[in-house]
Order: sequence, then C-alpha cells, then structure tokens
Amino acid sequence: MISYSRFTLSNGLRVIVHEDPSTPLACLNILYDVGARDEDPEQTGFAHLFEHLMFGGSINIPSFDAPLQDVGGENNAFTNNDITNYYLTLPAANIETGFWLESDRMLSLAFSEKSLDVQRNVVIEEFKQRYLNQPYGDEWLLIRPIAYTTHPYRWATIGKEISHISDAKIEDVKAFFSRFYNPSNAILVIAGNIKEAEAKRLTEKWFGEIPSGRKNLRNLPKEPKQISPRRETVYRDVPSGSLTKSYHMPGRISPEYHAIDLLSDILGRGQSSRLFNTLVKDQQLFSEIHAHVSGSIDPGLFVISGKLKDGVNPEDADAAIRQVIEDVKQKDFQEQELQKVKNKAESTHVFGELGILNRAMNLAFAELLGDANLVNAEMALVQAVTAAEIKSSAAEILNETNCTTLYYLQQQ
Repeated sequence: MISYSRFTLSNGLRVIVHEDPSTPLACLNILYDVGARDEDPEQTGFAHLFEHLMFGGSINIPSFDAPLQDVGGENNAFTNNDITNYYLTLPAANIETGFWLESDRMLSLAFSEKSLDVQRNVVIEEFKQRYLNQPYGDEWLLIRPIAYTTHPYRWATIGKEISHISDAKIEDVKAFFSRFYNPSNAILVIAGNIKEAEAKRLTEKWFGEIPSGRKNLRNLPKEPKQISPRRETVYRDVPSGSLTKSYHMPGRISPEYHAIDLLSDILGRGQSSRLFNTLVKDQQLFSEIHAHVSGSIDPGLFVISGKLKDGVNPEDADAAIRQVIEDVKQKDFQEQELQKVKNKAESTHVFGELGILNRAMNLAFAELLGDANLVNAEMALVQAVTAAEIKSSAAEILNETNCTTLYYLQQQ
C-alpha cells in the first residue's frame, strides 16, 4: 500500500506527496500529459524532441545537469505515445534544488537556434541508429501505419520520418511548448524523505506563480473497427526472420484490460507459457516467442512476436500460432495456470514499487488515468479476473480479421 496526499495549486498543477522516511533520498517526477498522439501528422516526433530540448537549459539556468550533479542528484526522462515524464532523484536535504530546476524550465525554457540544432541532430542520429540501421529496428515503423489507419498511434514516438525533425522550426517548437508544458497539463509527484507540509511549501514557492496555461483537451479520431486481415512482408539483412501479429484491444482503463493482460502472460510470458512450450520446445518453429500488451491509454495492441528458426516457412509458423490461440479459446485451462500468472503479475508489481522513483512514476500515471489510488487497487483487479473472462477476451480480440501480421524475413 502506497500512502500519499494530494493537493492542487491555483494554476492547476496537480501535486501528490508520498512520504518515506526510511530513505535518505527524495525525488521529483513531473508527468506532462503530452505524447506522440498529440502531434500534427505533418510534424511528428516533437514530443520526443522536447524530451531532449528540456535538458538544454532554461532562461535562468543554462545547464540543467550541472547544478543537480553538484548536489548529488541524477535525472532522466522518457516519452511514449501517451505521456512525457521527467524525473530526478537527489539527497532529500537538497530537494529544493530539484524544485528550482524543474520550475524554471516549466516557466521559461531557453529557446535558441543552437540548442535546437544540437538536439535535432541528436534525435536524427537516434532515428538512424535505433530504427533504420539496427536489425529489426524498423519493425514498428512498418506495423503502426498498417495496424492504425486513423488514430495517431499510427506513428512511433520517434516520428514518421526524419524530415519532420530536420525541418522543425524554432517557432514550431515554441508553439508546441506553449501548448503542452504548463501547470494545468502536468502532474507533480514528490516522494521520499520529505514531509507533506514542506513539500507543499516548496511547491507553492517554486511553482505557484507559473501561469496556468491551457489544459490540453483532446479530440483524437477514433480508430475504426478492423474487419479484415492485414499483412505485410518485408525482406531485410537480419540474422533470422521474425513474425509479429498485432491485434486491436481496449485501452488502459477498460474493464477488460487486466483480463487481456493476463491472457498475454498465459500465451507468451516466459518459458512456461503456451506459445513457448508449443512452438519453441515442441514444434521448434521459433527460437523465441513472446506476447505482451501495449498498455496504451487509448485502444492499443495485443502483440505476439517471435524469431523464426532457420528454414521455417512463415506461413506454417503463423498457422501454428493461430492453433495455440484456438486452443485457448476452445479449451478450459487449469485454475493453477491462471493463479501462476496472477502471482507473477503481483510479484512484478511489488518489485516495481521497491524504489521511491518507481512509486512516484506509478502515482503520476495512475493520477493521469483518473485516480492515484489505482496503484493500490491494481492487484485486487488482477486477482479478481476469472478464467471465463480471459477466455471471453481471447474470443473477442484474437481473430485474424482483427489482426495485422508482419513477416520480417531474411534478405535472399
């Protein structure tokens, strides 16, 4: 159970405080309610570009990292299709340095052509190294625009193409910052060895006078129901072929989410899973195979992905996956199997909350989903899932008419 308190500043900044006197550390986690889904289709990759730009210095603090390192702190950030999350950890005695740094870049990020050029080049190099020049790197650049025809999940966080970043102008970047990086569009979590009263005092001092800005109100296009199979075959210079099947599924706050998440564990989590036992151990069609859910806020994807053994026909491997799925749909499975994946989910959850930083991140994301207390209710929801619900979810989503299949094969 994670204890916490919450308050909201007059400018709209939502704040959660989690006291933990057992640690000498404290952390600040700021979640901005902006991700790749909020981008202009002709200017993608901006949320990720901002993840880098936010470390380029603010008006009053030209170097973000140096003052933090001087007081024993460290920081980082990540961006996905739904959110952008910045976090720092430092000795609790020096927590005010964190407030100073985070508030100044929220209030007055420094914009310069030099900083934009530097970070633009960093992102372009990342695009090339991770997505274009790395084996299997472009798989999701290929899958997304096939699986999604309408919703902005159809492009990856890195963006659709390099030109969207290389052509980014300073005025475009400023407009994106003004729209999304403000108190009314952010959630601040303060966690660690700090009292609520002190956290509130420092928050008011450093964030209270920042103009609220406008809360981002989304009106994103809904993805139409997929009614026929989609398939793509590409050839690349890779060590072995791969096969990925992506099925549309409900979003993160759907009542069916936990049943579908457990279904992915039953099918493809670890060496005792259905897919691994049947297709790796027994039939030896794959060298490895996994299943997972995207976990996205809007309706996402249930993904099965595996590396083919040499000489295996992808059509045969595809048919074998479909047969394992059919068995899950048609046959009852033992309560012991369900309890096993529930226990794995719970142990992962507990392990993920050992550090104050993870607790801070989880609180921020749960608050974004609608209620910070979801971090405490999550495992009860998982344990309440029944075998019948999992079977129903499999029947509902694991159908070829709802599936995008990518054959990613070795160059001949």
